[in-house]
Formats: sequence, structure tokens, C-alpha cells
Amino acid sequence: MDVVPSLDPGSPRVRFGVELRRLREAAQLSQAAVAARLGCTQTQVSRLEKATRTPSKSDAERLDRLFGMPGGVSFTRLYQRIVAQPGGPVWFRSWVEEIEPTARILRSWDPLLIPGLLQTEAYARHLFRQAPQITAEEVEERVQARMRRKRILDRDAPPLILVLIDPGVLRRKVGGVAVMRDQLDHLMEVAQRPNVYIQIVDPDCLTGLLGAFMIAELPDGQPDVVQVDSSVAGQVTTEQDTVSAIWSRYEAIRRWAYPEPVSVRMIEEARRAWT
Repeated sequence: MDVVPSLDPGSPRVRFGVELRRLREAAQLSQAAVAARLGCTQTQVSRLEKATRTPSKSDAERLDRLFGMPGGVSFTRLYQRIVAQPGGPVWFRSWVEEIEPTARILRSWDPLLIPGLLQTEAYARHLFRQAPQITAEEVEERVQARMRRKRILDRDAPPLILVLIDPGVLRRKVGGVAVMRDQLDHLMEVAQRPNVYIQIVDPDCLTGLLGAFMIAELPDGQPDVVQVDSSVAGQVTTEQDTVSAIWSRYEAIRRWAYPEPVSVRMIEEARRAWT
């Protein structure tokens, strides 16, 4: 059974799903019938209605044509409100809103920074402040969006989190000594959870220097999804060649990882150095 994340009932994405279900049932259409008109699967329509899938622009336009916007309901306008929401780039929202909340296992590699799901608020705030031409309001929007992501760690059935980190991350000053001490304390605390495994990778491993990425394993036989960072715009995809390439790179990096008890001791040593 899919794990449905806690959702804001006032969000445009939830409204999109509620209106879709209401109009579909009023028209006496099955989810399969709507899926045929959207060119997707019944499961994808179900996830739209549950607000665990972010609609595309074409979804919205086809639904407006299908239902004729009765009562002034416009799926296109709801879609525009979804993509206009603050808190991060549009390309990343499908990962945050659809992939992470339903993933069974999340694997990540980070050569430069503490992974977003494990960042403290102060660490994240300092990172966002460094973005060119960013406003104070945008910083706070992004910080709060990142903190909301972390809710998946506290739900009743959290995903398994497997994290690989370059040792230089532990000594890269982000926000000052106090911020780094608190961040590494938090990292050691999170590492005690039964669903979180943090491993430090030997610095001689060069395979992962091309950049950070995440791999999500989803339930019910759905294909794996990868998220790859870049300095301009990242990518979220299920494209088989890309997923296979990222899996191969992950396994190559993992072979250089220290066992978890050794890794935790390395984090403790780095914490003591921040004085």
C-alpha cells in the first residue's frame, strides 16, 4: 500500500485532486477512462486525486477540455498556482512533492554539502543566503520548504535513508563554528535512527566528483527515479539509461565507503575539531 504523505488541504495541488475526483464522479467516469484521455495510467490518475503526483501543464489543459470548466473550475489556473508556489525551483518540486513522500528507499551521494534531508535550519539558511540576488523573503521560503521535506523522517513508516558523504563535507565551514557543531551533532543524532545509515567515503574516491545525486525506490513495482544536481538546473527522471548510469556510479562510490560505526566516529572527530 502506498504511504500517503500529510498534505495541506488548502494547497492548490490538493484542490486539483479534489476537483478532479468530484468532476470525474459527477460525469460517471472511471479513473481508467480519465487516464485514457490524459494519455497516462490509472495509477497516475489516482495519485493526482490523492495529491501525491504533481500535474503537468498538459494534464490541466486536457482536463479543462474534458470537463469544460463547470462552475468556474479551471485546472489550468490551479496548475499555474501550483508551479507559482515558493520554496524552490519548479523542476525539483516533482521530487519533493511526489517522489520523496512515497519512496521506500532513498539513496544519496553528496560530495560538497550535508544532504538536504539531514540539514539543520541554520545550515540550510546560510546556504540559501549565498545564492546570487536572492532576497531575504526568498531565503526564508526556501528554508521552510527544506524543513517541510524533513517531515518524511518523522512519519510512522519513514523511508530507509542510505547516505554517502565525502569527508570534506564535515570540515567545510557553512555559517560558522556554532552552525557546524550543531549540524554535526544533528548528523550523529539522526544516525541513531534505525532507518538512517550514514557512511563517509574515502577521500581517494574520485568517481563521485561529478556531482550529487539521489535515487528513489518506489513501491508497487514502480520504476526507480533519480535526481541529479547541476549548477544551473537539475534533473528528475525515470529514463532507463540515466537511472542505470546513476546506479552504477552509486555502487562504485559505495565500494569506497567506510562501515557505519567507523563513519560515525569520523563525524564525532570532525565535531570535536569545530572549536
